[in-house]
Amino acid sequence: MTDLLPDAQWHHRPGLDHLLNALGAGAGQARYVGGAVRDGLLGLPVNDLDIATSIAPQGVIDRLKDAGIKVVPTGIDHGTVTAILDGWPVEVTTLRRDVSTDGRRATIAYTDDWREDAARRDFTINALYADPVSRAISDYFGGVEDLAARRIRFIGDAQARIAEDHLRILRYFRFLARYGTGEPDETAYGACRAVANSLMALSRERIADELMKLLGVAAPVQAIRLMIEGGIFLPILPEVTASGADRLERLIARESESGIAASAQRRLAALLPPDPATAELVGARLKLSNKARKRMAMALESGRDSESVRAMAHRIGTESAIDRVLLNADAPLARLDALTGWTPPALPIGGGALIKRGLPPGPDVAKALHAVEAQWVAEDFPDADRVDAIADQIVSKFQRARQ
Repeated sequence: MTDLLPDAQWHHRPGLDHLLNALGAGAGQARYVGGAVRDGLLGLPVNDLDIATSIAPQGVIDRLKDAGIKVVPTGIDHGTVTAILDGWPVEVTTLRRDVSTDGRRATIAYTDDWREDAARRDFTINALYADPVSRAISDYFGGVEDLAARRIRFIGDAQARIAEDHLRILRYFRFLARYGTGEPDETAYGACRAVANSLMALSRERIADELMKLLGVAAPVQAIRLMIEGGIFLPILPEVTASGADRLERLIARESESGIAASAQRRLAALLPPDPATAELVGARLKLSNKARKRMAMALESGRDSESVRAMAHRIGTESAIDRVLLNADAPLARLDALTGWTPPALPIGGGALIKRGLPPGPDVAKALHAVEAQWVAEDFPDADRVDAIADQIVSKFQRARQ
């Protein structure tokens, strides 16, 4: 793997050169860092851009303002500001070192030592810097070699890095799923297993956010299996077992075969026992939104075998109908073809139309309208003319019943 950051389109985004000049990149005061360097070396798309600088936070703000660049103090307490370039954000962070940590947050001090800044990062592949002018890589802990080998290693002592932020346990498996070979570094895996219970100290929101990122990776199954085997889920999601990993593997294969985009919520549902109450319980524990909880629970409800997929989509929503089909290993994927380019329509008639047909106002109107809708759905949503005929038949039936 090269020791130079390859040229790519993102290097030439509007306003970037102006920002780098303001930060003194030509004098060595600013470097690209983290994901942009890692993904740039792999030839992957770079969306989020981070810059590290030896300039103090207030100095960064002053320089950007003097250069006419909009700056937002998004994380000023931790040395981070966000520069806005033609509508897209670039995070600029002053070099830091940890003074103290408690597993959830760190007290930091600023430094002008690039290696010291690198030492506080989590994995070797995330502690890579690149000079924006020469594109030369600064690698203090063997990250380039690890990236080439698709090896995920903590910087220095693995348990010490985890003690600084317990979330790094989950981050390890996400990075293993995305960038690794699937085989863990023994030291890193052993450290995660040894201190898995420390995950209980984290907020449920942070756990959920990281878990959803892991499940959103293209191929997370092998990492998930390692987590199950290593007892990583036990402190936070004991419901996840090897059978859940099997269901997840089947789901991902069906997503791929059907061409349906991956969904982290759908994948989390696959990991859980097929029980709506469990999905509700887990969703509440992870403090997911009400919408996300409802979606997972609905995905795991028992379906109606005789119901068409369009009828299902009309009843529970297209998204949930797709979830149901994909999660049911026995359901032919061809069923989803009926939803292509189709949106569940609204019943093109209301209670007033039934009253105009002679049905007296009252509870029978709602019952009759429900009967009209049921027939309309059973006939696969025919047009308004057919709905009128159905309404005539239903009203006539109710009128005869009242006689």
